[in-house]
Formats: sequence, structure tokens, C-alpha cells
Amino acid sequence: MRRILHSLLSPEIPFAAILLFGLLAMTARNAVDPDLWWHLRTGQWIVETHSIPHSDPFSFTRAGHAWISHEWLSEVIFFELYKHGGAAALIVFSAIVTTAGFMFLYLRCRPGGQKRHWAAAAIALGALASAPSWGVRPQMFTFTLASLLLLLIDRGEARPKFLLWIPPIFLLWLNLHGGFALGPALLVAYGIGVLLESAAGNTPWPEARPILLRIVLLLIACLALVPLNPSGTHLYRYPLDTLRSSGMRSFISEWHSPDFHASLYRPLLLLWLILLTALASSRVHLRGRVIVPLLLTAFAALDAVRHIPIFVLLAIPVVVTALPVSPKSMLRRPHNSRRFRPAFGLFIVLLMALFAAVRWAILARDQNARVAEVFPERAVAVLRANSLSLNNSRQNQKLFIYYDWGGFAIWNLYPTYRVFVDGRADLYGDDLLHSLSTLIYLRTGWQDILDRWQVDTVLVPSSCALAQALLLDGHWRATFSDSQAIVFSRSPPAARNTDISQTKPSPEQ
Repeated sequence: MRRILHSLLSPEIPFAAILLFGLLAMTARNAVDPDLWWHLRTGQWIVETHSIPHSDPFSFTRAGHAWISHEWLSEVIFFELYKHGGAAALIVFSAIVTTAGFMFLYLRCRPGGQKRHWAAAAIALGALASAPSWGVRPQMFTFTLASLLLLLIDRGEARPKFLLWIPPIFLLWLNLHGGFALGPALLVAYGIGVLLESAAGNTPWPEARPILLRIVLLLIACLALVPLNPSGTHLYRYPLDTLRSSGMRSFISEWHSPDFHASLYRPLLLLWLILLTALASSRVHLRGRVIVPLLLTAFAALDAVRHIPIFVLLAIPVVVTALPVSPKSMLRRPHNSRRFRPAFGLFIVLLMALFAAVRWAILARDQNARVAEVFPERAVAVLRANSLSLNNSRQNQKLFIYYDWGGFAIWNLYPTYRVFVDGRADLYGDDLLHSLSTLIYLRTGWQDILDRWQVDTVLVPSSCALAQALLLDGHWRATFSDSQAIVFSRSPPAARNTDISQTKPSPEQ
């Protein structure tokens, strides 16, 4: 008991608690991710039907086509949280999951003494650098489980039993998010790094051989577990199909490279400068097992914004290793202050906990306003009212909607309306994504796409080029508009003929 009390009164626990609550506040976000809504609808489908969809039920362009529901478990969790706790539960849960990933990172930095301050500061910078990726989204599971995987690999060097946790964690991972492929990739990079160490003579082969054997066995075990998901062996090809998709890379912003001119990516730029300085420092002597995964994730982060959080997991420990330890004379405090240190630490912990709670409360309070700001609530309400006025005379109306609003339409308008595309880019493929781009940017052939797919309704931003073109097109009429969005319905043939006859001059004229 005395030992437990002594550990609680030591500066390590309060300091970790302060970092914990600070991160819980930093990583919290409103539930406004564009993909959240179709995740919720899919989770509802699974819960209510007790089955996982293997073909697309939500669109008219891919209706009945095979669909790999690679995030089914995340979707069930999100729906149950939303059902019982609303958006507030999603906000808190996502903050907890993301913060757990950073706390695993904190453990990997091996903070001790004054180093823990540097570790906390570096992790805070890493949180700011990866902020563009945070939100209520299944991708947070990949960040946290990748962080846990790296921690287990790190601890497994001294105690190989830790590595036995990797296969069951990987089994959970591959049912939560498609980023599970990162696990085997990190294992391969780690193994290549160990081989390079041995080839360079830095690690003797008798020492490297058992490490490589364990990595190979882990890799085989993880790959053998992939079919243990509702989609079976189809999940093997999903990561490759995603990486090869030119449509996703050209149309989806998080697959673009970071723009360092934008203030959002300045913390990432600062992290890069600090990392390069650390690598040039004589303090850092990195092993191959660190360098190879770092280079892999560094390239990935420069290639696509969505990979920045994984780069942070590899870069922060290198930065912390290079930072100096302050002289002991700077750490000395007056003897009298030691009596007040535990109380002061507890006060700061409570203050940070209150700050996190207030942050969550503010986000929950502002949730509806943020949703109305990001998504066309009024336009969707009009379409919902129209669907009720139809008296179920016509189902499955074909809706072309702006890409980021597709999931919102699925959550609010399904099953009366089926969408052209939504955030499930892997389902639609490059051909439909390019058709979407043709319509949005009014490229040659845009009218043929609407006619070929027999689109009934269009919902796009008011400033969109397509909106301006449809206002001048007699085949379409605007049924609702505000400063955010505009709704068009295809005019009946009789109405179009009447409009045309009215515009033609009479013989007398």
C-alpha cells in the first residue's frame, strides 16, 4: 500500500495525467466528418437486420454490386454510441481513442526525469501536426492500434512475450478499419531494418536471427488472420485497390500532399525541421529498425495527408531522443516546496480534467450548429418533406448530390432517395469518381451523364458550376435554394414542351 501511495505522489503519475487530460481536450472534434453519416446508416443496417451487407444498398449507380464492408465493427460501435448517447457520445469516444494512441506513444518515448517534459512537448506538437486527420471516424482506430503495435514491438525486444498480443490485436484491427494493412507493412519495415543492421555489422547475426524469426512468424500469423472478417479473402485486395485508385487521389483532399503554405500544416513543417535537426545531431545514433519505418512513413506523410498521424508515431521518439536533458541544478527546488508539490500536482490534474470536460460540453452544445454549417440541413428537410408528400407513390428516386454530402443524404433520405456517389470511393471506382468530377466542374459530357443515369434530383452547393448551368437549362427547375445549397428537379416532358412552345415566336410575329 505504501508503495502504491508513493507512486501516486511521485511526479510521474500527475504529469502523465496532465498530459492525458490535455490530449483529451485537444483531440476532441465535432461529429461532422462527411463519412460519419453513411457509417451510422450501415451500423443501423447491421444492428437491425443482424447481417452485414455484401452488396451496396444505398446508391443507384452501384446497387447490387459487391461491397466490402471493411469497417463494419466501427460502424456498429458508432451507431450504438449515437443511438444511446447522441453526438456527445461520439465526440467523447473518439477523443478517448485518439488520446490512447498518444499515450502509447508517450510510453514509447521512455520519459524519465526532465525528459518527460520534452516528451510531452513533442507529443503536443505531434498532435497539432496531425490535427487535420482527427475526427469522429474509424481511421482513429488505425492510429491507436498502430501506436499500440509499435509499443509492443518496442517492448518485445527485451520481453518477446509482449509480441504474442499482436495477432489478436490485428484480428480486431482488420474488422475495425481498412488501415489494418499498415500492421504488416510496419512489421516488414522493422524486419528490413534489422537485416540492414546485421549487414552493416551493427547487430551480430546470432542476435538478429531470433528477432527476424519472430517478425516472420508474426507476419505469417497476421496475414493468415485476414480472412477472419465478413468479407473473407476479398479483404486481401482492398488496400491495394485503394492505393491504386487514381480517382481517389485526384478527388479526395486527404489523399493530396500537405500544402505547407496553409497554416493548418505549419506544425507539421515545424516537426519536419526539428526531426531533420535531430537526425543531424551527434546525439542520435539510429538503428536500422528505426530508420526504415521512419523513412517509409515520412514518404507516406508527404504523399498524402491521411498518413501524417502514422509519421508522427515514428518521428516523435526520434525527436525526444535527440533533445537534451537539463542539468540537475536546474531541477533543484527549495526543500520547503516539496511538501506542496503533490497538492499542486493534484490541483493541476483536476484543472486539466475540468478543461477537458468543458471542452466536450462546448462541442456537444455546438454540434447542431456545426452540422447546419457543414451540411445542407434545410435542403435535405425539403426533400424529406417531398418524399412524404409523394404518398409512397415512387421509391428509389435518383439523387445526384455533392460528394461530401452523400453520406448525410444516406442517413436522412434513404430509402426514398438513392445517391449517385458518396464517401465510399472504393465502391464506386475511378469511372464514377471521374463522372462526378465532370458534373461538378461542368466538363464536356456532363449532360450525357445526368441523362444516362436518369437522375431525378440534383442537390449541390449554390456556387457550384453545375448549379449555374442547370438554372439555364429548361430540362431542370430549381425547387429550393438558400445561400448554402440548391435543389433541382427534372422537369416533366409536358412541362418542357410547354416551356418550349411558349418561347417559340408565332407565325404572326
